[in-house]
Amino acid sequence: MSLCCCTAAGRGFLLSQRHWLCRPVLTLRTTTTVAFAAAASATTSLSPPQQHQVALYVEALLDWNQRMNLTAVTDEAEVMTRHVDDSLAMLSPLERAYRARSTSGGGDIDGVSLIDVGSGAGLPGLILAVARPSWRFTLLESMRKRCTFLEHAVEVMGLSNVNVVCDRAENVGQSLDYREAYDIAAARAVAELKVLAEYCLPLVRVGGLFVAAKGHDPHEEIENAKSAVEKLGASMLELCNVESMGPHGQRTAVIYSKERATPKKYPRLPGTPSKMPL
Repeated sequence: MSLCCCTAAGRGFLLSQRHWLCRPVLTLRTTTTVAFAAAASATTSLSPPQQHQVALYVEALLDWNQRMNLTAVTDEAEVMTRHVDDSLAMLSPLERAYRARSTSGGGDIDGVSLIDVGSGAGLPGLILAVARPSWRFTLLESMRKRCTFLEHAVEVMGLSNVNVVCDRAENVGQSLDYREAYDIAAARAVAELKVLAEYCLPLVRVGGLFVAAKGHDPHEEIENAKSAVEKLGASMLELCNVESMGPHGQRTAVIYSKERATPKKYPRLPGTPSKMPL
């Protein structure tokens, strides 16, 4: 498969520090990505109260990280560039793709429901919840101690649009309360795409999106996940590449569209997707 250049709907989109270059996907091959750069932190797109909420999150993360393993990053500035800005950078391509798929013709998208699968330290979910207070967020995390941190962070940040669910994705994906209940499922640094698809797509409604944050060259992962994604009822919509001023270079958002209901047998029993990927 190859990447084709987009029309106006798929050109680069600026989100402060980062520029996204989005391409609809027809087929996939190795391509040269256009590099962009900008000077300011992505948090400059937030209001002062929102920036304060982010600061409270960073303070809580670094404090709790001394007692439990939440992140390998221990420097405040690096948390901002590696975690906060990276999370905010998902927002522009995510919103644009959602508007393009919306039956309302690309208008207002208040009230979007998003589940952050394998939320860990709350990334990207908590940061996106700050940026979009009109959206509804679920942070799904299987480790109890991390859920305790997430609940604490939600309280400290004063977020009223976030719910924490402490369970495995395989269990939640088979629950009538959550199955195909979300407009968007997002995941960052959780698992390989062919495994991640089985965690996320059962949670997305038909017509919704699955967005995975990946590194600079996810082409092999995408190709390996093609069969799994099709079995789960989705197809690839586009790749959005971003160049960062930070030390971690280009990042990629892989965006899938949910086109039909996921077969009831998916997700399989806990542990099966990772041990026996589709």
